[in-house]
Order: sequence, then C-alpha cells, then structure tokens
Amino acid sequence: MSVIPTTGREWHLVARPQGWPKPEDFALREVPVATPGPGQALVRNLYMSVDPYMRGRMNDVKSYAPPYQLDQPMGGGAVGKVVASNAEGISVGDHVLHFGGWREYATVDAKSAVKVDPEIAPLPAYLGVLGMPGLTAYAGLLEVASFKEGDSVFVSGAAGAVGSEVGQIAKLKGASRVIGSAGSDEKVRVLLDEYGFDAAFNYKSGPVADQLKEAAPDGIDVYFDNVGGEHLEAAISRLKVHGRVTVCGMISQYNTTEPTPAPRNLAMVIGKRLRIQGMLVGDHQNLQEQFFQEVGGWIREGKLHYRETVIKGVDNAVDAFLGMLRGENTGKMIVAFED
Repeated sequence: MSVIPTTGREWHLVARPQGWPKPEDFALREVPVATPGPGQALVRNLYMSVDPYMRGRMNDVKSYAPPYQLDQPMGGGAVGKVVASNAEGISVGDHVLHFGGWREYATVDAKSAVKVDPEIAPLPAYLGVLGMPGLTAYAGLLEVASFKEGDSVFVSGAAGAVGSEVGQIAKLKGASRVIGSAGSDEKVRVLLDEYGFDAAFNYKSGPVADQLKEAAPDGIDVYFDNVGGEHLEAAISRLKVHGRVTVCGMISQYNTTEPTPAPRNLAMVIGKRLRIQGMLVGDHQNLQEQFFQEVGGWIREGKLHYRETVIKGVDNAVDAFLGMLRGENTGKMIVAFED
C-alpha cells in the first residue's frame, strides 16, 4: 500500500525570462496533493525530462504549444508510479508516461497517460531513446527528410538525445556517410567511438562551414537541424541538388533578445531545388508502434546506443534545465526524483 502525502513540491514559473533564464525566474513550492477524480490517477513521479522546447513555452507568445502560466506548475514528460487510481485500466503500482512533470506528484487523466513496462526498458529510456526525442529522430529522418539508403547525412547537436539517435538510425538504414557536430572534444569522441559516426567536429573549434566542408567533401543529401544559425547556413552550402532539411530545433536562437539574421546563402535553395521542412513530433504519432518495434529491437540487439545525463533531486530540476540549454548534457538530460 502506497503512502500518499498531503502535500508535494512543484516548480512554478514566476517571471518571463528575458534572454537566458535565471534561477530567480522559477520557484519550488509546496502544494496540496489532489485526490484523483473520475478517470484520473495520482502518480508519484520517478523521472522527469527537461527539453529545449520548454524554453519557448516560457515566453508569452502564441506557438504550437501553449505558454506556461505564471505561478502555475510547468509541464513536461515524466514517468512515475501510480499510487491511487480512479480510472479503468490503470491500477496502483502501474508505471505510466505522462506530461505532468516538474512536480513530485501529478494527478493525470488516464486517457493522456501511457503504461510503460520497466521489464522491457529502464524507465528513463521512455523519456529519451524510446520517448518523444526518439520518435522525433525516427520520424524527422525517415518521414520528413525522406531518407533513403546511400544518403549522406549531417546532424547538428549530434550528441544530444535527438541528434545521437538520428545519426545511428541513418547508419542502420544504410547511409553512405554520417557527420555530426557537437560542442566539445569529448562529445566528438562519443560520436565517433560509441555512436559510429563517420566524421564529427567541435563547432567551437572553428567556422562550421570550413569544418563541414572538410568532413563532407562530396556534399550532403540530408541535414537534420537542431541548432539553426551558422549550422544551417553551412549545411545549405554543402547540400547537393534536391537535398532535404528537417528543421527540428534552433537552440542557438532560443535565448536571443534580438531577431537573428537568416542564412546569407538562402538563394542557393532555388538552384539546388532544396526542400526545407519544419517538424513537430505530434504530427507523427502514427509511427509510434513501428518506432517502438524497430528501435526497441535495435536496443535489445545492442545495435543502437544511448547515453543519459541524470541529475538527482527535484530541487535540482531548474539547474538541469539550464545545464541542458548550455549543452552540459551528453544524451538525454533527465531529473531523477528520490525513490
């Protein structure tokens, strides 16, 4: 029998960040734990995700995801254990994936929670390699970028949760060459030695355009963009005729306070007949089952590798989020709550 406390802690946004978020923009508050109503379950969170898209939700602007409200708990992916249930099909003791993160206890609608099995994969994996970042990589490469065997692929932010999976899926699907950029020499080593990239470079070591030209002398067919800015401009220069770009994220621009200039070589899109397409993972839920089967199989067979950076304690969730924005993680950044 689980013991349910009367109160739990949750993180609230208390000020809209201007540029880079600061610790003072957030507050950890103790609030009453809500009893689940009809069709709901109470979940004690064990792990939560911090992701780049959350920075955009801290701005009070209309976007694909509604902005976080001030003095209200923030949301995000989390995995936890059901401690009370008033919902058919969900029992006490089940583990579920849901979007009531940033808090110790979440009262969630059963229809928006997905049961997960810790026997099939470790619980944190459902937030990363088998979760939203993994499906983003899978759909963004195979469906949005129309990847085909023999393509040469360039991935920015390649040591992160999405980028590292994009590169490995491309290799497993028969890419002729996979190139990645990352923000440290250690991350470059991980790309080459653990993830099997053919080439990788530290974008802080010199102009991206020069390093990409050296890594891809024959050009690229696909660019998977997690960074934007200088990386996108460099990729446009190296893309072959009929090249494809999946624009997944532009983390280099999330904390800017002034509009950023477009790539100076956009005119190349015409002559090269390039296709540049933005993506949101929510448009690709139809691939979820196929993704689970194929990627889950690769993980079980030891063909696809992943890393996680785990920060312990709900108290440190904001530090984990800010560290992720600064690129301090290798692989998925996860916050583990004390069990």
